Amino acid sequence: MRNVVLYQLLSLDGVAEEPGDWMSDGGSEIFDNLGQVIESQDAILLGRGTYDYWAGYWPTSELAPFAPFINGTTKHVFTSSKPDQDWPNSTFVDSPAEAYVADLKRQDGGDIGIHGSIKLSQALLRASLVDELRLVVASTVAGSGRRLFDDDALKKLELRASDRTPGGSLLLHYKVASPE
Repeated sequence: MRNVVLYQLLSLDGVAEEPGDWMSDGGSEIFDNLGQVIESQDAILLGRGTYDYWAGYWPTSELAPFAPFINGTTKHVFTSSKPDQDWPNSTFVDSPAEAYVADLKRQDGGDIGIHGSIKLSQALLRASLVDELRLVVASTVAGSGRRLFDDDALKKLELRASDRTPGGSLLLHYKVASPE
């Protein structure tokens, strides 16, 4: 069975929205960590909002390691209508995300990544379909914005690895514990 790996940049107060507004640590450790996360992924899950936002930037970007990865990897985009912008390797899904991802997990392949896509991430966390969290926690308090963890559902996590960057960000790797 494939793992669903959620990669997210967070402020210290849990904000995940618009990390470009509050994430100032851009050291090589951040990019090395991202490279480690994506090296085992051969599929990506995106919500429609993230797709629309990213389709105007990443296809022409050369920012490694993410641009070559995101452009060359199959993107499963959850949307009720086909976007105006084309982005190679995109598959549009209009069925419920939970059932689609559960089926995708049963197929052969590498890890399935979730990048950005806060609403989709929240839905898959609630449905217990996320296996690992790879979080970059910035040494910044954003103050406002959408948070990744916004409900009261208890999630037990097992810390697999942690590190920190010279800029003060935490690089955290959690496995989602099985529900009891």
